[in-house]
Amino acid sequence: MKTEGSLRDDVGEILITEEELQARIAEIAEAISTDYQGQDLLLVCILKGAMVFLSDLMRCISILHKIDFMAISSYGAGTETSGVVRILKDLDVSIEGRNVLVVEDIIDTGLTLGYIFRNLGTRQPASLRTCVLLNKPERRLTTVPLDYLGFEIPDKFVVGYGLDYGGWYRNLRFVGVLKLESMASRI
Repeated sequence: MKTEGSLRDDVGEILITEEELQARIAEIAEAISTDYQGQDLLLVCILKGAMVFLSDLMRCISILHKIDFMAISSYGAGTETSGVVRILKDLDVSIEGRNVLVVEDIIDTGLTLGYIFRNLGTRQPASLRTCVLLNKPERRLTTVPLDYLGFEIPDKFVVGYGLDYGGWYRNLRFVGVLKLESMASRI
């Protein structure tokens, strides 16, 4: 069984440290708290990747809010999006008339977030905005709104802080680039 130390050995480069993540999340949470002061706010976490981000973000937000979850599939076990987006778990509550903030771990092509945005938009929320931890602008195939953004990163396959490769590496406390040989050993 691998420990976090040996999991760290599978990472070739750390792009964003734990300290950098926590500092930026606090800044984003402060902006959200200001922007939604006195409003009904629902954070919609896109599972599974955004769960760590949501956990830290919601604890930094200083206003009352609720959370709900959606699970979307577009990757499978690979490193490239399939382009086919499916809802695996839908929201438990109605968003009609509510301020909805979609919390997502990473946006690359924009296809998944675009699909989510169109789907939720048909449900008549009062407002619909996004909070994305990582942005890969080089990979974008469609335009999607980025209302709150953590970091722009290069076009590299990243793991850690909720992001995975085949279900592995979500527990790393940083965002890093997985070594190619580590990917081959996890297939």
